[in-house]
Amino acid sequence: MILTVDIGNSNICFGVFEGKTALFTARAKTDPLCTETEYAILLSQIFRLHGVEPSQVTGAAVSSVVPALTPVFRQAICSLGEIPTVVVGPGVKTGLNIRIDEPASLGADLACTAVGAAEKYPLPAIIVDLGTATKLTVVTGDRSFIGGSILPGVMISLGALSGSASLLPSIGLGAGKVKTIGSNTVDCMLSGAVLGTASMLDGLIERYREELGEVPTVVACGGLSSAIIPYCKTKIILDRDLLLDGLLAIYRRNVPPRQQ
Repeated sequence: MILTVDIGNSNICFGVFEGKTALFTARAKTDPLCTETEYAILLSQIFRLHGVEPSQVTGAAVSSVVPALTPVFRQAICSLGEIPTVVVGPGVKTGLNIRIDEPASLGADLACTAVGAAEKYPLPAIIVDLGTATKLTVVTGDRSFIGGSILPGVMISLGALSGSASLLPSIGLGAGKVKTIGSNTVDCMLSGAVLGTASMLDGLIERYREELGEVPTVVACGGLSSAIIPYCKTKIILDRDLLLDGLLAIYRRNVPPRQQ
């Protein structure tokens, strides 16, 4: 069994795979103040909650955009046993041709979602990741990662709006009804946040298509994807486990088969 861990700014996602099949996935809040012991306990509890013994894990792969937690999770995983662990970063084989200005600066999360898309869907592909930030990236038909766009995430935008305008409340995406023309303050904010984001994605994807000169596959992932993608007019595949699937593929590319 292979453990995959995606350490994001807001959440940590876990997946355990037998072969290419996900036995289970789980999610927890990111807490940079937790110690390796606390995360080791969390890992053990998640395993047992799903009827899996930690000793069954034979390898692990970690993607992190929170540098302070990367060594913490290395130590937490070591508590499961001496297993090969791949941490996505410069020097790790992805199977992609990284064609950006500074290849070493590519975020681990962007690399993993790009690999996941290249492994699972026809190329070229546009990957939309809706999390703390909203990110669009492109993988071409020859498996080249050529770049993309990064924007404030939906909840960051809502937080900035309520924090900067005294009369606007702090709300979540489930606070009211999503309709084009809101008839109260909350619904108006949701119209802007949800439909505005969906329309922005539609517009950017169309611009990407024009620049690529072909019709790519569009796939979306991230914790907020299910709240936004249904309102897009573009045909977008919703795949919330895309990053973990990419992380698993990177692990298999970097660890000899006898250790898998």
